[in-house]
Amino acid sequence: MRIDNFPQRKKDVLEKLDKSSVGGWDEKIKDLCDKINSLENYYTTSSCSGRIIVMVDQDKKGPGLFEFVSHDLVKELKKFKWKNLKFKSEPPILHVACKTLEDAETFLIKAQNAGWKRSGIISLRRNIVVEIISTDKLEFPLVKNGKLLVDEEFLKIVLEKANENLKKGWRKIEKLKKII
Repeated sequence: MRIDNFPQRKKDVLEKLDKSSVGGWDEKIKDLCDKINSLENYYTTSSCSGRIIVMVDQDKKGPGLFEFVSHDLVKELKKFKWKNLKFKSEPPILHVACKTLEDAETFLIKAQNAGWKRSGIISLRRNIVVEIISTDKLEFPLVKNGKLLVDEEFLKIVLEKANENLKKGWRKIEKLKKII
């Protein structure tokens, strides 16, 4: 990687329009991203504070895949009409470009100290990119051939667990923001 291009790449990335499925900043992680982006040797390339989703159960990504998406706590799920759906509770994730390998190591140590155990360097090519992700995840088939596979009581328990996972992730975001 040529370090002299880092400031220009950072400027270019931070000036790009948002391409997320949400269409804007995920407010629960925005302050952390702003803090990272204010540092000379780092910038964020993508982020999510965690989410609860119901999506079409297929391997191929594409438009119309999501039936339900929430970055907030969820009280209940509506009835869905798709033949095959899965439930997912995904943890926070953050990708950070770093100017040097030493900067990446420093960031990784801070992330791990804040509780982001599943973290590492995912690119050493044009950019050195660190991925930090929390470990609290749930995923299971929800509807198969149009039939709900779980009862209401199980779904209530899963939503409670998914909501707790979101809260854990938000606490890790705040902790990392304080450590940086």
